[in-house]
Amino acid sequence: MPPAHPFDDDKLREECGVYGVIGLTDAANFVALGLHALQHRGQEAGGIVSHDPELGFNSVRRFGYVRDNFTRQSLMEALPGPLAIGHVRYSTAGSKGAAIRDVQPFFGEFSMGGAAIAHNGNITNADALRRELIERGSIFQSGSDSECIIHLMARSLQRNIPERMEDALRRVEGAFSIVAMTRSKLIGVRDPLGVRPLVLGQLGEGWVLSSETCALDIIGARFVREIAPGEMVVISATEGVESHFPFRRQKPRSCVFEHVYFSRPDSIIGGRSVYETRHQIGVELAREAPVEADLVCPVPDSGTPAAIGYSHESGIPFAMGIVRNQYMGRTFIEPTEQIRNMGVRLKLNVNRALIEGKRVILVDDSVVRGTTSRKIKEMILDAGAAEVHFRIASPPTAWPCFYGVDTPQREKLLAATMSEEEMRAHLNVDSIRFISLDGLYRAVGEAQGRDNACPQYCDACFSGDYPVAPSDMIEKGFELKAAE
Repeated sequence: MPPAHPFDDDKLREECGVYGVIGLTDAANFVALGLHALQHRGQEAGGIVSHDPELGFNSVRRFGYVRDNFTRQSLMEALPGPLAIGHVRYSTAGSKGAAIRDVQPFFGEFSMGGAAIAHNGNITNADALRRELIERGSIFQSGSDSECIIHLMARSLQRNIPERMEDALRRVEGAFSIVAMTRSKLIGVRDPLGVRPLVLGQLGEGWVLSSETCALDIIGARFVREIAPGEMVVISATEGVESHFPFRRQKPRSCVFEHVYFSRPDSIIGGRSVYETRHQIGVELAREAPVEADLVCPVPDSGTPAAIGYSHESGIPFAMGIVRNQYMGRTFIEPTEQIRNMGVRLKLNVNRALIEGKRVILVDDSVVRGTTSRKIKEMILDAGAAEVHFRIASPPTAWPCFYGVDTPQREKLLAATMSEEEMRAHLNVDSIRFISLDGLYRAVGEAQGRDNACPQYCDACFSGDYPVAPSDMIEKGFELKAAE
């Protein structure tokens, strides 16, 4: 199944979402609700594995939205038990389309019992690991990098499944937030840099692991804390949460783009409200890139908080100059060529009465290829706008991400081949300005901006500074940024 909006290829695709529950009757029902709240992190497919003491492990994996699959009583009755994990997927590794074998969670049967694993992130040495494992006799069932973890666990000589997982993850490079389960335990692990998010919640006597806090809210769970970078928690219904740090300690570098776009605005990351951070990005952007205009309009929905911040700081009125069609969904999952050529008009419509004759500032979260930006600009001008000024709530995206985000090849990124002025001319707008890296860092709470000697976040998609060398891609010819 292709992405929900096949003509909208101008956004970085969210990585994946993971969720797990232990100690609650019919845990899979809670997981389905959590995955629904994490749907923005992956719309291609989802899966749930549960365990019941009498009936053992059960697994359901489906293409499409959570609401279209995991709301049917007959299906949920096939997932009994007080322990379950789930995953929503947008493919960043494995096949890009209808391959059910790539849908997580993955399950493995070991000598000491079964285990299931759901992974958010990307393994940057997966090709090398896969070759090694196949040479040693492993038989892979999927095209996903995450399956390497199951095979490494199977080859480990450690005594129990959590120890085998530790052993396996020490071989893995890249980014991983993992939710896994055995017959009696829920396990959460975050890579030493903490690139991808993972949080711990509590509901009554039960415990919850989730990619984001908004998915705790949906089931009424209390947010306890974030899983720390490099931490492994092993949770049982009888003994509660056990924590330790199996990896060499490193200075954390979580993904700064989670604050810009990926996470839901009602989530909290690193103790900060995502909405407040995006609002502050707009404030910083107004300070860095002021312009005389009549209206500040967001490109919905991800540009809205930054546009509000820009409006507050600049004093220029905020207006919903573009209205989103909330019900587009999968109506045009396989559009005709005529419909495809209509482009973003299927999703967005200009509020002509507001726009006509006005100098408009359009605030968007990012520019990737620039295709959607050009279409939106044309719609605004068609509605009679006098001027169009783009203000972008992230620095120029000039480098691909190898840590769990589906990024185009570098030569297809507009900022990789054009200066800001060249982008302005290419988009044919009156001006375009991006927030600076320092401005972005100030918005996320780093008052002094970016520490170039030791950056506080992973910002490789903007800076080309990769905290973990993407060894598989380097082997294929990818060239890292030259040292300055």
